[in-house]
Amino acid sequence: MLSVRIAQFPDDLEPVKKLFREYADSLDIDLEFQDFETELASLPGKYASPEGCVLLAWHDGQAVGCIALRPIDSDTCEMKRLYVRPDRRSLQLGRKLVQQLCDEARGMGYRKMCLDTIPSMASAVRLYQSFGFKPIAPYIFNPLEGAMFLGLDLTVA
Repeated sequence: MLSVRIAQFPDDLEPVKKLFREYADSLDIDLEFQDFETELASLPGKYASPEGCVLLAWHDGQAVGCIALRPIDSDTCEMKRLYVRPDRRSLQLGRKLVQQLCDEARGMGYRKMCLDTIPSMASAVRLYQSFGFKPIAPYIFNPLEGAMFLGLDLTVA
């Protein structure tokens, strides 16, 4: 059975940490410029309710995917840490996670969502584009070559 739900802290701390670590390990880049180790150690940290959240995707009783939301300002939030384990990607969990995160963001009153990514994450970029994300100006520091910044108007259904 598939489900996506908001992570509850401290109960879901370990599955969130594990999936965030798998996400970082799956990249061919170093996330230290984002202070990733501090982020892990302080979860839920910048993703804490009521301005943020972490969603977990569950399949057959296992946490197999995640996505997170943090505030940028009162109108704008940022999507972070979209990850689905490779053996579960055929289940369209990435799409479900993005859709539910957009819904959660709208419910929190955000009008815009942004994210940063890199071209090597081509399937994720295509997923974001399918939701209507469009190129925007850089809004945070990202030293990675080819870093892409995308934004979505959450007021458009």
